[in-house]
Amino acid sequence: MNIKRLIQSFKDATRGLLYVLKHEQNFRIQVAIGVSVLAVAWYTKVTKSEYIVLLMMIIFVLLLEILNSVLEKFIDLLRPRLHHQVAIVKDILAAMVLCAALGAVVIGIIIFLPYVY
Repeated sequence: MNIKRLIQSFKDATRGLLYVLKHEQNFRIQVAIGVSVLAVAWYTKVTKSEYIVLLMMIIFVLLLEILNSVLEKFIDLLRPRLHHQVAIVKDILAAMVLCAALGAVVIGIIIFLPYVY
C-alpha cells in the first residue's frame, strides 16, 4: 500500500467533488434538498432504519447526478453539442436522475407521512 498514492487519490476525489459542486447547479440543489431532508428527519426523530433509507436515497440521487455529469462531459468530447443523438442521450441521462429523484420523493413521503399525522 502506497500512502502517497492513497492521499493523492483522496485529493483527486475531493477536487472532482468540488468541481461538481461549483459547476453543476442541479447537484447543488440536490445537496441542499438532501441536507434539508436530513434536518427534518432529525427534527421528527425518525427511526434509525428510516434515517438509513433516507440517507441511502440521498446518496443514490447524488451519485446518479455525478454520473450524469460525467457522461454528459464525455459525450461532448465525442460529438458536437448540437448533434441530435447527443441531445437524446443527454435527455435520457436526465430522465435517469429524475426517476431516482421522484422515487426518493415517494420514499420520503412514505417515511414522513406518519410523523405529520
